[in-house]
Amino acid sequence: MLIDSHCHLDFPELAADRAGVLARARAAGIEGMVTISTRVKRFDEIKAIAEENAEVWCSVGTHPHHADEELDIFTEDLVRLSAHPKCVAIGEAGLDYFYDNAPKAAQETGLRRHIAASRLTGLPLVIHSRSADAHMGAVLSDEVGQGAFPFVLHCFTGGADLARQALALGGYISFSGIITFKNAEEIREVAKFVPADRYLVETDAPYLAPVPHRGGTNEPSYVAHTAAKVAEVRGISLEQLGAETTDNFFRLFSKAKA
Repeated sequence: MLIDSHCHLDFPELAADRAGVLARARAAGIEGMVTISTRVKRFDEIKAIAEENAEVWCSVGTHPHHADEELDIFTEDLVRLSAHPKCVAIGEAGLDYFYDNAPKAAQETGLRRHIAASRLTGLPLVIHSRSADAHMGAVLSDEVGQGAFPFVLHCFTGGADLARQALALGGYISFSGIITFKNAEEIREVAKFVPADRYLVETDAPYLAPVPHRGGTNEPSYVAHTAAKVAEVRGISLEQLGAETTDNFFRLFSKAKA
């Protein structure tokens, strides 16, 4: 059993054949997936997908690329919307200094509002962090100091220092198809030391299709390739990885068990 902890079923590349995407996921043994919000103002679309499909959960949040578009979304809005029965997480929110599509101040403001919502609801925060290791580490340390909250660094592409810091603060690490790429040795090294009770797998579909599908449209069924690579790196069976990541998923995304 595998769960795709992060995908975007509302994005056009997957929406065009969503029924087929879900059928292929079931056939590949993917028993659940979380379709992740990138704009709060499109939450109705996200929650509808989760409502219509028993194996799909959703989140509510603003991607850092859109942080400046949703500065009128406050912590209380996230808390209110997250009460939906199929909403199991806050986010994705974070810091992306690779593309820098939104002002850094807006990204940090959004991230801290999402952290507050996670702390208030107990729902895990799905964090997007790219080329922002030092700042992300500082924000997480500061915020955890004000009160713990559950979180996962999704599609981990940071360095070992950020991974160790996040783990020390109680966070989880999620690996995407990037771990199958030839130049991802640093990420594979992180996958070796993350504790067995603190890691997840995901696709981030429709992006970042793993080898052997690299360059094509990603979809939840392909999380099996990512899982196989993580299992190989960790020196465990795919069955053990499936058991560990599924247990970890339901521990972190505890509302999904309801």
